[in-house]
Amino acid sequence: MSKERAIDKLLYAVLEDDVSDMHFKVGSKPIIRKSGEIIHVDEFSTMKVEHIQRLIGEMISDSQAEEFASGNELDLGYSLEGKARFRVNIYHQRGTPAMVMRKIPFEVPVLDDLGLPEVVKKISMEQRGLILVTGATGTGKSTTIAAMINHINQNRSAHIVTIEDPIEFLHSDNKCTICQREVGIDTRDWSTGLRAVFRQDPDVILIGEMRDVESISTALIGAETGHLVLSTLHTTNAMETVSRIIDVFPHEQQHLIRLQLGQLIIGIVSQRLLPGIDDSGRVLAAEVLIQSSTVSACIINPDKTYLLTETMEQSYSQYGMQTFDMALYNLLLDEKIDRETALATASNPTKLDLKLKGIETASDWRME
Repeated sequence: MSKERAIDKLLYAVLEDDVSDMHFKVGSKPIIRKSGEIIHVDEFSTMKVEHIQRLIGEMISDSQAEEFASGNELDLGYSLEGKARFRVNIYHQRGTPAMVMRKIPFEVPVLDDLGLPEVVKKISMEQRGLILVTGATGTGKSTTIAAMINHINQNRSAHIVTIEDPIEFLHSDNKCTICQREVGIDTRDWSTGLRAVFRQDPDVILIGEMRDVESISTALIGAETGHLVLSTLHTTNAMETVSRIIDVFPHEQQHLIRLQLGQLIIGIVSQRLLPGIDDSGRVLAAEVLIQSSTVSACIINPDKTYLLTETMEQSYSQYGMQTFDMALYNLLLDEKIDRETALATASNPTKLDLKLKGIETASDWRME
């Protein structure tokens, strides 16, 4: 891409290592999210309609321009030469154009660099089943999924097919052959891509997001027919993830879905990014649920689903599971976050506080 483009000049000017997102809208100076904080870039002038239109126009095709003019939002990828890729959402607000760009590094992430438990490597190497990475927007789900795909690519011979909207990290063949399909470019829409994936001889399938009955059903069918399926959900923990998947389906189908999910789930990794000590950037805290006979029973039986958290607390030594509060406890002991952050974000702050004071035993919470 030419650096003479206005969008490239602007990105080079505002982009720093710890900037994750950039916001552009009429009536405001450019806004960045840096280490989780929203910051107005005051050295730039307030943006006008023509400024935003020019920036957008440099990134979209004629067909996309028509779609945007008709009132639709656009999702696309954009590359800044030698610097980064971006996931771009273009939309209207107050009758004027606006966009948000999220930075995606060129370098594919490595699991060892993310601060995830070692068991995530193990589940990445499973031959079949369903792995879910969950969390709110901006918690690193795409990064973790990309690192898992990268780990498979480095350690297993397989055909990986991804369906993404848009493609974020770019993978090169290593031990695997990888086909990345972008909705709207390589396949007409999600439905078409999902229907076609089983005809493409995949061993591993990445569904960028499980967003509806069709995508969830496809993920379950894929796992049930001997594939390893990876996907994401916007849920905060394992128990909410199980409930969300089941609740998407009509009541009369929910027992069958519980049976399928209980048998097929390999692991659920639920993520949050927290401020590190002394403005040291953000730190990943992850809850990890791993398949076991007890976990399956909790998923299949609706009267036992509430026991998933307790099961994770009791299953670190045998299976490598951990709750979000266990992750907080260990980050605090390792001096990566402070006590205020830990208690403010804990699922059960009272219990965590008792553990920290030594009133309740915490020997089973320490990850050695």
